[in-house]
Amino acid sequence: MSVITTEDLEASPLADLHALASTLAIDGFRRLRKPELVETILARQGASPPAKPRAEETAPRGDRPPRRRRGRTRDSDPGDAPPANARPEPASEAPPRSVEGVVELLANGSGFVRPDGASDSDSDVYISAAQARRCELVAGDRVSGPVRPPRRSERHPSLIRIDTINGVAADEAVRGTRVEDIEVDWPAERLPLASADALLAQIERVAPFGGGSRVVISGPARSGKTLVLGKLAAALAAVDGYEVELIALGVRPEELSEYRALPYFSGTGSTFAAARDAQDAAVEQAVERGRRVAVRGGRAVLLIDTLDGLSDSAARRTLASARNLRDAGSLTVIATAREPVGGETTSIALVGGALDEAASGTLRSELLVEAKPKRAPAKPRAPRKPRAKAKVDQTDDDAAA
Repeated sequence: MSVITTEDLEASPLADLHALASTLAIDGFRRLRKPELVETILARQGASPPAKPRAEETAPRGDRPPRRRRGRTRDSDPGDAPPANARPEPASEAPPRSVEGVVELLANGSGFVRPDGASDSDSDVYISAAQARRCELVAGDRVSGPVRPPRRSERHPSLIRIDTINGVAADEAVRGTRVEDIEVDWPAERLPLASADALLAQIERVAPFGGGSRVVISGPARSGKTLVLGKLAAALAAVDGYEVELIALGVRPEELSEYRALPYFSGTGSTFAAARDAQDAAVEQAVERGRRVAVRGGRAVLLIDTLDGLSDSAARRTLASARNLRDAGSLTVIATAREPVGGETTSIALVGGALDEAASGTLRSELLVEAKPKRAPAKPRAPRKPRAKAKVDQTDDDAAA
């Protein structure tokens, strides 16, 4: 059997000697000093002890050289150590990374920021219950802020602070006021539709709506409800100052794919195969997002296709959430349904892709009708054209009768 030489043992680190002693089954090897451990290993290997004992072994115990400090390697040079009175250099810390995502709250009040949307992932960031309470967060809010890495026994990184909520600075977004505590007025600010579409122009004339309106686009299957909703969404998204969000619930998979390609689609969508409870929860989160925008003074518009997949109570709550808040903002809800839900301020009825003017209309529409410009004195004196039109209308009515 090959025997390790004394020089090899003396040049080996103490950790290697411990490993070798453990292999040789030497009892109490961790309590031995390095020279004693070298002798014990040599004895166990059957080799003779070193010819010249080290000065450390022959010197009296009181004259032995001082022990080295812990943590210094055997190859380190004492001259490299900094002076005792030297100031430690400041550690260079990298700035914390930032995260932006959608809030999902848990039952205990805490929650997570989901950078990837509603799905769970390893990049989720924890939000404490105190932060969520202080910033009045609700499920579906989009927040951003710096992040610290997880500590021991923590699985996820944590949000240090909340900088923005739905694109607004956190200190400006938090008002500390409940929606239910704010007085509600009739819609008086007409929503401008930046579109030259003939059907939308007809809707503006027959059934105008404004900030805080509850609008239901009703009609049987294939009456064009989804088409009108899409036109309204595109027209409102082109107007500055409005937070437009479109969600799809209980639609066909092909329709959901088309919705996801739209820039103002919120990403909240489900097919008709989804459970009713899941659809109720999705629309409630969207409603809460709109309510927060309204409380903070913004103008939110929520478009829903369709209310038919919701429970009756959820459909009514969704429609009732629309309101024009006094001295604050507004939340407008525009939704499709087979039949009117009840409580609408504006009804848009469709039949065969056309607007049913007799079944459409708006409550207190006089508040939304723009004042007509004053006419010149000479123009009202030419009534023949209006009379001829009235006669034709009367004839058409008689023919219809």
